[in-house]
Amino acid sequence: MKDIDAHLLQRAFLSAAKGLEAKKEWINELNVFPVPDGDTGTNMTMTIMSAAREVAGIEQPTMENLAKAISSGSLRGARGNSGVILSQLLRGFTKEIKNADKINVTVLANAFVRATETAYKAVMKPKEGTILTVAKGMADKAVELVPQTDDVIEFAEKVIEQGDYVLSQTPEMLPVLKQAGVVDSGGQGLMQVLKGALDGLNGKEVDMTIPASTGAGVSAMTSGKSAAGSSDIETADIKFGYCTEFIINLEKEYTEKDEHEFKAYLESLGDSIVVVSDDDVVKVHVHTNDPGLAIQKALTYGSLSRMKIDNMREEHHERLIQNAEKLAKQQKEQEEREKAEQAKASEEPRKPAGFIAVSVGEGLSEIFRGIGADYIIEGGQTMNPSTEDMLSAIEKVNADVIYILPNNKNIILAAEQAKYLVEDKKIVVVPSRTVPQGITALINFVPDQTPEENLETMKDEMARVKTGQITYAVRNTNIDGMEIHEGDIMGIGDHGMLTVGTGIETVALDSLKAMADEESELVTIYYGSDVREEDAQALLDKAKEAFPDLEIELQNGGQPIYYYMISVE
Repeated sequence: MKDIDAHLLQRAFLSAAKGLEAKKEWINELNVFPVPDGDTGTNMTMTIMSAAREVAGIEQPTMENLAKAISSGSLRGARGNSGVILSQLLRGFTKEIKNADKINVTVLANAFVRATETAYKAVMKPKEGTILTVAKGMADKAVELVPQTDDVIEFAEKVIEQGDYVLSQTPEMLPVLKQAGVVDSGGQGLMQVLKGALDGLNGKEVDMTIPASTGAGVSAMTSGKSAAGSSDIETADIKFGYCTEFIINLEKEYTEKDEHEFKAYLESLGDSIVVVSDDDVVKVHVHTNDPGLAIQKALTYGSLSRMKIDNMREEHHERLIQNAEKLAKQQKEQEEREKAEQAKASEEPRKPAGFIAVSVGEGLSEIFRGIGADYIIEGGQTMNPSTEDMLSAIEKVNADVIYILPNNKNIILAAEQAKYLVEDKKIVVVPSRTVPQGITALINFVPDQTPEENLETMKDEMARVKTGQITYAVRNTNIDGMEIHEGDIMGIGDHGMLTVGTGIETVALDSLKAMADEESELVTIYYGSDVREEDAQALLDKAKEAFPDLEIELQNGGQPIYYYMISVE
């Protein structure tokens, strides 16, 4: 095979999506960094399936309309950091092929290189041993193969062989992978995409039916196993004190030279740098000891928005396994309720401010509604809402300024991407990383303040909130020096493991002890769907006895799998 036409590309991409979907549970099982999580395969699958639905709907494919569908679909469907990185790889790949009549090995090699460059451009100084490392290894091999063969199939097989080799070396690059005896799950997901595409090129019989989107929460379930480290690319080994993020609204020419100079300047100030340019805006993320210098330099290019400065990062993500049937039912009920609310809202004048919260568990959702949330997106750690879900929610809220509360670190990127696509409303993404943080942020909204003032107020108040989550381990592992065995009960805090034991109540009390200090005043215990009310009440009584100086209250959160969610302020 000397080249690939648009019809064959369409088939190969749909086969790639199916190849990833078929292996998503296996990929979910690979993630051990930094705690058992289980959502890399899910996030990457939902990202590529969003693009696949658009690709499948094209009756007369051309390189141009396929490239647009793949790029736009993956951007809107990007979920979690692994999904966002995959969308950037696809975006770079399609930039190279969109103007080609047919794709030969030279175009393919250039597309591999551009895909890798586009993804790397967004993340400076990535950790070796991740999806980006695997992508780069294949791009380098692709360039090497161009003078050796003009057979697309032979070319693809050798590139994939190299990718598998690089993937096998990831445990040597990330010690945590070697300790757990797994390869990087993001890199494994990328390999399944390419192997699926090769199946399509070879004419292998593949079910090309792409199911319609069912919304966040229905197809986002995982097996509850452990998941890997692509989500940690931009935030590992931080040595600087302040996590600083903002958007530059460009007001003058911003050339490639300007971008390189700006990145070099940021590198002189700190690390963990992300700079993404998109038309007339530039998204910036840097960890630094002097945020003011980064902001001062950015102001020379234009005005700033969505400024966020946090006193260092929190550790990474907690593990959550969802009950698919129950959440699907809740999602349906929620959609019906939202349709009624939307119909009612459309008849009313637009209000100054509206609120969208990501929540899981009817109890928690009711709490958000009770304190002013206009729209609830069902989602959580292993059920990350997509950019499209965010856009749909924004459309349903009749307000000039809309505040989005992601309530999970892995959902913030999707919310930020949604903002780029909204023109008729001002979107404020509040960087809440846990449900208690989101509740605190919403409670502290002040109608008379500007959006920028409210964002700062919310961030200040969220910084006072500590969150502990009580769940169970699904595999044997070692985290933060703690030996964990399958079935153990874990207390997971904002900065890693709090405690491990065999009893839910004991671990909950030990977790509270680890979080509370002399400045703590209020504790809220949210009990999950798997906890009986009388057991929750018994925990409350023991907590009050153990911590007589704290005001402790109990709430029915209704969250699945997390037995308890504990908020300390």
